[in-house]
Amino acid sequence: MLVLLPPSEGKADSGRGAPLKPESLSLPGLAEARAAVLDELVELCLTDEERAREVLGLSEGLRGEVAKNAELRTAGAGPAGEIYTGVLYDALGLSTLDASAKRRAAKSLLVFSGLWGAVRIGDRIPSYRCSMGVKLPGLGALGAYWRGPMAEVMPEAAGEGLVLDLRSSAYASAWKPKGEVAGRTATVRVLQSQIVDGVEKRSVVSHFNKATKGRLVRDLLTAGAKPSGPGELVGALRDLGYVVEAEEPARAGRPWALDVVVTEIH
Repeated sequence: MLVLLPPSEGKADSGRGAPLKPESLSLPGLAEARAAVLDELVELCLTDEERAREVLGLSEGLRGEVAKNAELRTAGAGPAGEIYTGVLYDALGLSTLDASAKRRAAKSLLVFSGLWGAVRIGDRIPSYRCSMGVKLPGLGALGAYWRGPMAEVMPEAAGEGLVLDLRSSAYASAWKPKGEVAGRTATVRVLQSQIVDGVEKRSVVSHFNKATKGRLVRDLLTAGAKPSGPGELVGALRDLGYVVEAEEPARAGRPWALDVVVTEIH
């Protein structure tokens, strides 16, 4: 099982460890594309702070993120699973998984990134600020920029099993499964169910969406679930207590669409 995750907007301090070693990152086929993004991002943040803040969409209060990006080559690096924070990663709770679940997480979780393309949670990276929605002056919109490189490496990374796609739309734009891989891919939408005047109403709520996805991944890892395809995933999630509504694709070569319905987050 390969689980595709979005990163977090905010990130933990990477500390004073050894700096980034680009050659050590997973998916080495992305090395050239990563170097190009890193070069332009660092140069922009070193030479024009105001322009960099505009390009990155940063408020005045986040001006310090520009200086952080300018030092990416020399800043301390830490495991990506510790760098990414926020609602989804809090619910996932990587640090509190047992040893077996941690090993499964290291093999199965892949985090998409505007700067790195995608990394595994054990890859050591510095804290940075560069979302997939950024449009760099030279390389252009990162979502479009990454499509070519990701199309080259992702079919192999996807292996032969289930692909569980939990990415937000901006990060999903960088790689869309096709053909046989798409047929064993499941996308997940989280819906909050509320009873209003005796009628059920459902809505997509950001907090519920992120927290539920993090908890869902944690539960699968902890249980040691090994669904081989979307149909088995539906069964595994229901066994774990989730309310899941599945829509099998109308034709081959399309992902399954799963709705996970929640009333509250425990």
